[in-house]
Amino acid sequence: MTIQDSSGSMMMMMVVDNGGMSCLPCTPLEEKQIVHDLNNQSELDLKEGNLFYLISTRWYKSWERYVGGGGGSGDQLDSHHINNGVSGNTVERPGPIDNSDLIENGYFGEGGDVELRKNLEEVQDYVLVPQQVWEKLFHWYKGGPALPRKMICEGNVSEKRVEVYPLSLKLIDSRYDSQLTLKLSKKASIRELYHKVCALKGIEQEKAQIWDYFDMRKQSRSPLDVSDKTLEDAMLQMDQNILLEVQVDDGCSPSQCGMDSTGNELALVPLEPSRSSLTIAGGPTMSNGHSTSYSAFTSSFVDMDDGYDSQNSAKKVESGGLAGLQNLGNTCFMNSAIQCLVHTPRLAEYFLQDYNDEINTDNPLGMHGELALAFGELLRKLWSAGRTAVAPRAFKGKLARFAPQFSGYNQHDSQELLAFLLDGMHEDLNRVKRKPYIEMKDSDGRPDEEVANECWKNHKARNDSLIVDTFQGQYKSTLVCPDCSKISITFDPFMYLTLPLPSTVTRTMTVTVFYADGSSLPMPFTVTVMKHGFCKDLLAALSTACCLKSDESLLLAEVYNHQNFKFFENPAEVLNSIKDDEHIVAYRFDRKEAGKKKLEIVNQWPEKSASDYLKGGERKLFGAPLVTFLEEDQLNGADIDVAVSRLLAPLRRTYSSAKASRGKENGYLSDANGEPSNSSNQSIESAELEDESSKELSFQLSLTDSRTTSSKFLKKDSIIKPVSCIKVILDWTNEVHESYDPSYLKDLPVVHKTGFTVKKTRQEAISLFSCLDAFLTEEPLGPEDMWYCPRCKEHRQATKKLDLWMLPDILVFHLKRFSYSRYMKNKLDTFVNFPIHDLDLSKYMTNKSGESYVYELYAISNHYGGLGGGHYTAYAKLIDENRWYHFDDSHVSPVSEAEIKTSAAYVLFYRRVKGESNVEMGEPSQDHSCERL
Repeated sequence: MTIQDSSGSMMMMMVVDNGGMSCLPCTPLEEKQIVHDLNNQSELDLKEGNLFYLISTRWYKSWERYVGGGGGSGDQLDSHHINNGVSGNTVERPGPIDNSDLIENGYFGEGGDVELRKNLEEVQDYVLVPQQVWEKLFHWYKGGPALPRKMICEGNVSEKRVEVYPLSLKLIDSRYDSQLTLKLSKKASIRELYHKVCALKGIEQEKAQIWDYFDMRKQSRSPLDVSDKTLEDAMLQMDQNILLEVQVDDGCSPSQCGMDSTGNELALVPLEPSRSSLTIAGGPTMSNGHSTSYSAFTSSFVDMDDGYDSQNSAKKVESGGLAGLQNLGNTCFMNSAIQCLVHTPRLAEYFLQDYNDEINTDNPLGMHGELALAFGELLRKLWSAGRTAVAPRAFKGKLARFAPQFSGYNQHDSQELLAFLLDGMHEDLNRVKRKPYIEMKDSDGRPDEEVANECWKNHKARNDSLIVDTFQGQYKSTLVCPDCSKISITFDPFMYLTLPLPSTVTRTMTVTVFYADGSSLPMPFTVTVMKHGFCKDLLAALSTACCLKSDESLLLAEVYNHQNFKFFENPAEVLNSIKDDEHIVAYRFDRKEAGKKKLEIVNQWPEKSASDYLKGGERKLFGAPLVTFLEEDQLNGADIDVAVSRLLAPLRRTYSSAKASRGKENGYLSDANGEPSNSSNQSIESAELEDESSKELSFQLSLTDSRTTSSKFLKKDSIIKPVSCIKVILDWTNEVHESYDPSYLKDLPVVHKTGFTVKKTRQEAISLFSCLDAFLTEEPLGPEDMWYCPRCKEHRQATKKLDLWMLPDILVFHLKRFSYSRYMKNKLDTFVNFPIHDLDLSKYMTNKSGESYVYELYAISNHYGGLGGGHYTAYAKLIDENRWYHFDDSHVSPVSEAEIKTSAAYVLFYRRVKGESNVEMGEPSQDHSCERL
């Protein structure tokens, strides 16, 4: 019998035999149902502290295959193989749970801690199951090891997530100079840290003192006092060091007694003063009610944890801006973005002065000013720390608080971080305290200048900050309704321009062209078109490729199941609707035929003998359908027969009659599949066919409906009802197959053959201008971005065209290197040739305001490697020195201007060159004649 647990789920089969009662495993269907119910229960009670367990995807998938189709009754179970209910499919029951592939080299740390592989979250080699599901699976299968993880809440939005990678801390014991690794949740308290350390070391908590030992320097360590403060709030980072000191018998710790871990005397070094809880923008640090002064490039702010060393103050002015950023664990993306921003002259000038009055602490869209304050403090340290690397722990803590997506220690996208930082700092520095409600108006034929000024004025009424002044421009957006041709023009602000690489905005398409007059054999053509283009673009490319005459046209169609599934008769239809794995054909015809009746001929041959055909035997469709156009209004079977003969003319065989004779001598004729068939039977069956159906026609034809679900034999005098498209089935009998070669109709190529693995090759270099051209090309909106047409009162897939209207002083280009397709993710390593000096965008401007549109490069965020990994660095130019430097986390080195152009360039930062520009007059601009920001 079956018993249930407290939740009502089926648990075991209890079988009574001569030896008493024994337990058999649940059936696959029962296991599946139990897990399903427990997962549902868990989803209804998600809260902080819930336990989840990691299970190897490899093992879990094998279990899913095992339970996938349900199962039979308990008495049908076999100890090794179970039929899961799928006909003829026996799936082996998985063995014990095996999580070994999730563990780094099978490593088990101190205290039972397990070291997970670093890239699990990127490659998704694991699944997370609630504690109750783990307990059931472990009860059924055993194995392991168990990998429990807690659910935590992150950020101000209290976003819940499972902490796959707990905080890893390296504990250094000052008594023995030994080291071990601890794993705790970043939401654990310092009190819990003390409890775990003391339990592992077997010491009393009263005698232990733990220090934040981030940079391994005694003079910059800070005490971690027992409290309920979380490790995250204490700014402890992944894989950092903490120091344990134990009180000796006379009541002092080794450092207090002036001795090191071996008992030798130490030179006593005073500890840093305690950090203030608040640093006011503008420089002064409040401590015990007293403030200290702050000058432009000299900071009195002391934060040894963040790498500041007061001894470097003498070098600050001469080496400002050359400090690196320590990697806190996969934070190279953040370091790269920050270096580009802190070397933006306008930002550096702003944050090195007093900006306290512009902090907006009441903006509900901002971070209460905390993000701008954290960035400002970090910028000051980087500009005043000489060449001492700075550890951006406080900044990362603020970032994780307000943007949980950047918490933890996974690799992220530097451009996504830049977008968040610029938007977040804008809201923190927004001079508008109360944003007014403004109803946007349509252009309604008004002059562009009037509409643009109105849109910008409305934008500035709600958004007014240093970021808007520096980074935001305006582009013109034109939408056209495909149905009523309604034109809507708006002017929208932008913070950066995301430029597609031409290889990501074009696609190759293979289309087979058939001749509707039967004058030539079909021929495939491969053309390149815009990915977001229209059918008219494909028709134009095909017309050029097949040398279409001026009095000819093409009709596109999709072939599915050897029939024309759809005709693309609307030239404005988007190419996105055509998938790479589809079969597309084009029928070439004389323009004079347009508007006449279409005749579609579907090819088939019998899978059984012709005698079976008369009894309703099955037939098999093959090849591509043929299409032609008919003039007569009154059509009969003879007209169809003539049209079929004309279309098949290019397929007529030219072979020796002796070959056919040899086949007949053997008593067989080859059918369409190459199968022999008895000639005497065929003769009888052919005679019957002629008597009963189509003895007056050259071909065996049947009139059918659009879905070929029913058909009727055609005779010479059969009258065809007047319809726009006539569909006929052509039977490829042995006689037809002897005379015509059907191979030309078979094996239609797909639109684009995509492999699962593509060998990466360095693509042809392209220019930044070609990327900008692709960005400004007209394209249809996606199905998910339909536009509501005010005239049609419906959502329409309008066409959209962007034009540059107003450019900012700092222009940021994001090169869209990452692409995603149905089968793969890919990074494009295409080398983009971008100008360093004299980037002139005058020709792209719709609004000629008289401003300079010449720009100069000053920073680059680079990405090396592929998806799911790689490394970020930055190039930045020190304007005063007129020299470029390479910022690779904590390592900073000079680099020549010729070296900064690489295929790793990901985000480009340009600043406007002000003053009279010779480029606009047709001459190259000279650096010494221009005033720069």
